Amino acid sequence: MLELQIKSYSSEVEIDKILVKNAIESEIKNLQRSLEKTNYLLRQFEEKYQISSEFFVDNWTAEDLEGGDDEYITWFGEIKTKEKLIYSLEKLQQIKYITK
Repeated sequence: MLELQIKSYSSEVEIDKILVKNAIESEIKNLQRSLEKTNYLLRQFEEKYQISSEFFVDNWTAEDLEGGDDEYITWFGEIKTKEKLIYSLEKLQQIKYITK
């Protein structure tokens, strides 16, 4: 868990907390939309080649794909993008807000 301590020198600490929380929630929604798009693109590859992305990473090379290097880089890049999005989402969703 990540604790985010919000200190404010104004008398509106609760408003400041809400602003920070809303900004983080907005970023979470953006990440979720990006993850949906990435999952869609991964499903396209998986359906086209009838294999999972995990199998692709472990067993396939660019020569195995119709699109060669370009398609390999795109598919592999989407897999890495998904990993980063999930990591960021998990971190942001675990934030506990503390005000003082």
